[in-house]
Amino acid sequence: MKFSEVWLREWVNPPVDTETLVDQLSMAGLEVDAVSPVAGEFTGVVVGSVVTRAQHPNADKLSLCTVEVGSDDLRQIICGAPNVVEGMKVPVALVGARLPGDFKIKKAKLRGVESQGMICSAAELGLADSSDGIMPLPADAAVGEDFRQYLGLEDRSIDLDLTPDRGDCLGLSGVAREVGVINRSPVTPPSMNAIEAVNQDRFPVELEAPAACPRYTCRIIRNTDPDAQTPLWMQERLRRSGLRSISPVVDVTNYILLELGQPMHGFDLRQLKDGIRVRMAAPGETLLMLDGSELSLREDTLVIADSEKVVAMAGIMGGEYSGVAPDTTDILLESAFFSPTAIIGKARSYGMHTDASHRFERGVDPCLQRKAIERATELLLDIVGGEPGPVVEAVSEEQVPQRPEILLRRERVHRVLGVTIDDQTIADILQRLDMQVDEVPEGWKVVAPSCRFDIEIEVDLIEEIGRIYGYTEIPTHRGSAGTLVQSEPEVAFSLERARKILVDRGFYESITYSFISREMHDLVDPEQNTVELSNPISADMSIMRTSLWPGLLQAALYNQSRQQNRVRLFESGLRFIKQDDEIKQEMMLSGLICGTLLTEQWGAPGRDVDFFDLKGDLEAVLALSGAPDEFRFTPGTHPSLHPGQTARITRDDQPVGWIGMLHPEIEAKLGFTGNLYLFEINIDKSLDGKLPDFSALSKFPSIRRDIAIVVDEQLEFSAVSDCIRQAAPEKLKDILLFDVYSGEKIDSGLKSIALGLILQGTSHTLTDNEVEGIVGRILTSLKNELKAQLRD
Repeated sequence: MKFSEVWLREWVNPPVDTETLVDQLSMAGLEVDAVSPVAGEFTGVVVGSVVTRAQHPNADKLSLCTVEVGSDDLRQIICGAPNVVEGMKVPVALVGARLPGDFKIKKAKLRGVESQGMICSAAELGLADSSDGIMPLPADAAVGEDFRQYLGLEDRSIDLDLTPDRGDCLGLSGVAREVGVINRSPVTPPSMNAIEAVNQDRFPVELEAPAACPRYTCRIIRNTDPDAQTPLWMQERLRRSGLRSISPVVDVTNYILLELGQPMHGFDLRQLKDGIRVRMAAPGETLLMLDGSELSLREDTLVIADSEKVVAMAGIMGGEYSGVAPDTTDILLESAFFSPTAIIGKARSYGMHTDASHRFERGVDPCLQRKAIERATELLLDIVGGEPGPVVEAVSEEQVPQRPEILLRRERVHRVLGVTIDDQTIADILQRLDMQVDEVPEGWKVVAPSCRFDIEIEVDLIEEIGRIYGYTEIPTHRGSAGTLVQSEPEVAFSLERARKILVDRGFYESITYSFISREMHDLVDPEQNTVELSNPISADMSIMRTSLWPGLLQAALYNQSRQQNRVRLFESGLRFIKQDDEIKQEMMLSGLICGTLLTEQWGAPGRDVDFFDLKGDLEAVLALSGAPDEFRFTPGTHPSLHPGQTARITRDDQPVGWIGMLHPEIEAKLGFTGNLYLFEINIDKSLDGKLPDFSALSKFPSIRRDIAIVVDEQLEFSAVSDCIRQAAPEKLKDILLFDVYSGEKIDSGLKSIALGLILQGTSHTLTDNEVEGIVGRILTSLKNELKAQLRD
């Protein structure tokens, strides 16, 4: 909710400065997100009048203007804007003026003709992002008046970041009520008189879905002036609130949206046939949108229709036949109450989010509609004229929300807030919040105003008392309680240490959303059952992730799109798997690398990362278990990984995770450049370590024997290593794999591997005979179990 401070102070003007006002709002629960000036910094700009306009003698696209900037003060100014005409009131920057960006206006010659200033556009004054021409001013603007003073630009825009329960403050009237209560200042809204009907034209309304729309009001206004323009004061208030001026009818409805928090709509009466029907969409029904496309409507969508067609999605957006045209003279104003449960989530499910849906989802005052339509009528008549008819109201009283009567106990207030507040103060706070308060022996019976959907139970009232009384006025009490300290098991896997290891190895930690799109899930992890959100933030965040890879891939793509091709990211977080009727949450650790192994440098040749680079990083993490040799990397198949560079990670035959290269098809679909490698492991008991056992270091020298054996080319090194260790469990200290060869002199389907065997005794130095015996047993075991042959 964004609004002008000057506009707010017309409603309520407490004796506090802007900084104090902002602090008060934040402390009352209406967090202020930003405070910004409503215009750029400039000086020396006045209101001018174009007296004459002639063609520049030396330029086809320049105009030579005589501009009056004060009493009998005429200046010659050259202007390049196409919309400058004689008699036009305009902002003029005089010689010596300073415009936003510290741009100083000096005397200048343009194509040989002197120019004594500049006629300004809105963009040049910091009032708009872009402009098509100079800024026209109303005909009654006083020539020579300082432009900042004329537009009241010594103002600030205040942007509130409201929580979903404070829909009552999505209008200036609600914010003014809060400021008035906090400062005990009177709130003086503008007069909003009922407008007497000039004709008896009525437009019939049928409520076919009264639970979703219990109140609908409308009014016909005929013979409006289609050429009328929105006054500058209203355009400015809209601009300072983040909305642009479009046309008088649209601007007035937007103005009411900001002022009262009531979304409204103005229909072109010519487009409507035989009356308004508020109903649910029929099967297969469509809505023609403003861009000419057709939107297929679901049966749970509330719509506004006439006798022939759907004209709008109720509380969300109008269609092609809903808006006013440049030649519209007869208007139907709409002001309705739609139940939050009928609107919530609907806009997002269609990929939309509008100011109207934002308010109806949070709850609009169900008693505000007639007041809003009278206020809008009054403003429209002042701007475009016309002949209003009577207000037509269709209402289902039993469906209109009623605020409950709540018993507030004084002892409960003290127990929850921890401070004693006298009865008079409590009653005064509640009454200033427009609540009905009746005193009873144990406290008060309270009924909240119709706009406060968030007040349902006793603690809601206590919260209101606390925030208005002032959280800073509630003393701090330090409680005391026994604390049970439990340490983690010594062998538990430390995720914190794992994160530090990855950072030490050049990774950056990423934190991504737990929500992903259906398309991303189907691309990366299609085999897992998903948890779908019933009320997603957007269509791109409608699925709970079943893997951390989608977020990492999107982060890597974001970096590559910005010329950051060397990416090393990791993330730890939960994944969500649907199993039967339950949701299984598992803590995962995932990583991704792509690009070059090292940053660009002169000391080492550059090369791209490969599978084994990431495997080395992951093995450093798995080493935290104290038993890195227990983890096995075996070839596997995963839908999102390259079929030839994928490994399943296991420990004691229990799955731990996956590692591999991103599948080329996925890589192409997402638009990556170069190969990406990923890993993902499950942080559970399978990673727990083992307590170390001490064994004395041998005093005797180790001996190395190298052997080369020929084995099946599909045989894994882990099988060879296990076989060797079983053959010489006591004397063998380590196995070094230093060469793998296949090709000439090696039969097809076989490979040669060269191994270094490190042998060492604990009681004496091994003799040659002992070494030869150990090596012999190893070769025999390899031959018998793996059909390995010693290479000549």
